[in-house]
Amino acid sequence: MSKKERTAIQPTREENYAEWFQQVVRAADLAENSEVRGCMVIKPWGYAIWENIQKALNEMFRETGHRNAYFPIFIPKSYFEKEAEHVEGFAKECAVVTHSKLEEDGKGGLKPAGELTEAYIVRPTSETIIGASFAKWVNSYRDLPLLINQWANVVRWEMRTRLFLRTTEFLWQEGHTVHETSEEAMEETLQMLEVYARFASEFLAIPVIKGEKTEGEKFPGAVNTYSIEAMMQDKKALQSGTSHFLGQNFATASGIRFQNREGEFQHAWTTSWGVSTRLIGALIMAHSDDDGLVLPPKIAPSHIAIVPIYRDDAEREVVMAMANRIVESFKGARIDDVRVYTELDNRDLTSSERNWYWIKKGIPLRIEIGPRDVASNSVMIARRDLGPREKQSVEMENVVDYCLKTLGEIQKNIYERALKFRQENTVKIDSKDEFYAFYTPKNAEQPEIHGGFALSHWCGCPDCEEKIKDDLKVTIRCIPFNQDEEDGNCINCGAQSKRRVVFAKSY
Repeated sequence: MSKKERTAIQPTREENYAEWFQQVVRAADLAENSEVRGCMVIKPWGYAIWENIQKALNEMFRETGHRNAYFPIFIPKSYFEKEAEHVEGFAKECAVVTHSKLEEDGKGGLKPAGELTEAYIVRPTSETIIGASFAKWVNSYRDLPLLINQWANVVRWEMRTRLFLRTTEFLWQEGHTVHETSEEAMEETLQMLEVYARFASEFLAIPVIKGEKTEGEKFPGAVNTYSIEAMMQDKKALQSGTSHFLGQNFATASGIRFQNREGEFQHAWTTSWGVSTRLIGALIMAHSDDDGLVLPPKIAPSHIAIVPIYRDDAEREVVMAMANRIVESFKGARIDDVRVYTELDNRDLTSSERNWYWIKKGIPLRIEIGPRDVASNSVMIARRDLGPREKQSVEMENVVDYCLKTLGEIQKNIYERALKFRQENTVKIDSKDEFYAFYTPKNAEQPEIHGGFALSHWCGCPDCEEKIKDDLKVTIRCIPFNQDEEDGNCINCGAQSKRRVVFAKSY
């Protein structure tokens, strides 16, 4: 039997990437499809990852002066219509509430009743409903800046759904801020993009490219949209966070006005920014392998699985005594600011079954303890990032120091591996023929697999952007920051260009 046939996840990434993703989610017990079409049930291990994302981001938001609040899930239709570009951008995704109750239909069933005088939109995003509150809260320049974040669920009526990547209902955070000047609002917009980029690299171990969205890809109603873009293992891009400079568009629509320092009333400048449970999809696709989930330690729900191995009661007594000592030794232990959690797995299963359970869940370290280990006063430790079969013997007195040091190494190794993969699959392309060949599938059985990220010139014309999108399903992911001006020719029309942009297929 070949090594490939022994992997825990079937099919493998190489055989069928889309189905591999679904099987990793299932094997790690992260989530499942709900009885409600397009929705998901996030199970405890998956939700614990989301809680860790929340915890880390909340600390970063607080450090930048933001505070959490909560706003209604229902948005009056009239609010939503105030910003024309915004409503046009979201109209096809909206769920709408038109009745307030149910009543018997005379046939043994129920029918909608109590028609509302005004329909409510189930929150797809909250700029308009939050703007209504901000209009009451802001009266003077002394009330600014107003820095608010909300953790919530949103509903967007998706036709084609996939767990964690595109579901009808999903969880997210959305920041909304109000500022006295355009410059302050733009500074906030870019600051929060930097927060997302730092979080992605430091906690998720995902390298990202920061840049500005094109006019055709920006948030409906925004003046400018900025994003962080990550490469997944199928070489597609995943937009992993966005930050929007809204100018005065939403402030004008919602009536957010303040008395300025000269005593005159003017409209404020606003921003919004957000990430969602899509980040869990990013974790899966950026790091996992054909044996299941691989988690960076800083975001893992637990860090060390302790697997005792014994055959009878006598062996059980001595093995469990050592296992419990290890559990006690990790109480209060931390890597950076993250508390280290252990899982003592003493279930009535074979040691192989328990080991593979934790391998598939992506726990960073596994400690095996058997009678021989007790006799030698040592344990066997396996790193998830190096594959499930490699183990290291460690003396008991060194277990805590070894594990804490190794957890830091795992975090670094996972990031560097993802960065190396992106670098190897990002190329500069100046020929249109080469560009089209780069995005032409090489394998008919996996038509979505292609070359990766292309750094190519673009003249700025929306028609060229749309042509490439129509021909190849390739979009401009962003216009990256910190690039030098460079003479070149548009990859589509050949017109002169001063900059390269990031092209890719995406989720």
